[in-house]
Amino acid sequence: MDGGLPIAAVERETGLGKDTLRVWERRYGFPTPARGSSGDRLYSSEQVQQLRLIGRLLDSGLRPGKVVGLNQAELQALLVQHAPVQPANLSKTKNDRPDAVAVIDGLLDTIGSHDPRALRHALSHAQLRMGLAPFVTDLVAPLTRAVGEAWAQGRFEIFEEHLYTEVITRVLRHAIASLILQPEPQGPKVLLTTVPLEQHSLGLLMVEALLTLEGCTCVSLGTQTPLADIAEAARVHRADVVALSFSNLHKAAVVQSSLRELRTQLPASTALWVGGACAALYQWPLVGVSTVQHLSGLQPLVAQWRHAR
Repeated sequence: MDGGLPIAAVERETGLGKDTLRVWERRYGFPTPARGSSGDRLYSSEQVQQLRLIGRLLDSGLRPGKVVGLNQAELQALLVQHAPVQPANLSKTKNDRPDAVAVIDGLLDTIGSHDPRALRHALSHAQLRMGLAPFVTDLVAPLTRAVGEAWAQGRFEIFEEHLYTEVITRVLRHAIASLILQPEPQGPKVLLTTVPLEQHSLGLLMVEALLTLEGCTCVSLGTQTPLADIAEAARVHRADVVALSFSNLHKAAVVQSSLRELRTQLPASTALWVGGACAALYQWPLVGVSTVQHLSGLQPLVAQWRHAR
């Protein structure tokens, strides 16, 4: 490589699609990749960092025309301006309590200490002490938001955010595997995934933990599954529910069209549940699609499904 990341690697690093990067290059004059010996686009580390920040701002609801092309200092300032007042918005809990704030602050310090063993011990201890459901809704959800904001504001590097994601993923998977399941599945069977370019897997894992506690059978495909494959997997696994997570990465029209298309590909008997940070999910609800704006909304949705059966 002649220096810089190729466009496929930038897509993986930032969550921004190749077509999006090319459109921005033409429309906004940014990014401005160099060209390798074979003519391929190569993006500098500085541009990749700017694109990561832009992705964060898009997740916060800003439009590309407002942020694409701004320098790092301007992007950082916007991130601080648009940071949520409380990191607890992912769940309906009272995480503004001084003790909750202190716990999250302490875990952020542990992440910054670069000691994965200490971080894993602290999180595992909290899970055992709190129980899995409160651990997910009252600690993991706001902590994940806080880690993202710390990265956006320059406190953490991307490798530190990745470290947190890796450790909390292991803790959650161990906790899920340790659950004593019901002798007979209570339903529904839920297929969990995201559409292409949606790379955030931790939200899916939190949902899987809460649904497993409710007695659901979960089948996780990971992230970035094409719509036709989601429909086929739902058929093969005989899923009662397909559950998807959306960030603000995509335009509202793209999210709406994707959900309409998937809804037509799924049998009418297969429920479609969606959640995440994408505001369009809640502003323009679709027939045959149930929205879950907060993790606390999962339990009532499961109860509603069982009552309907």
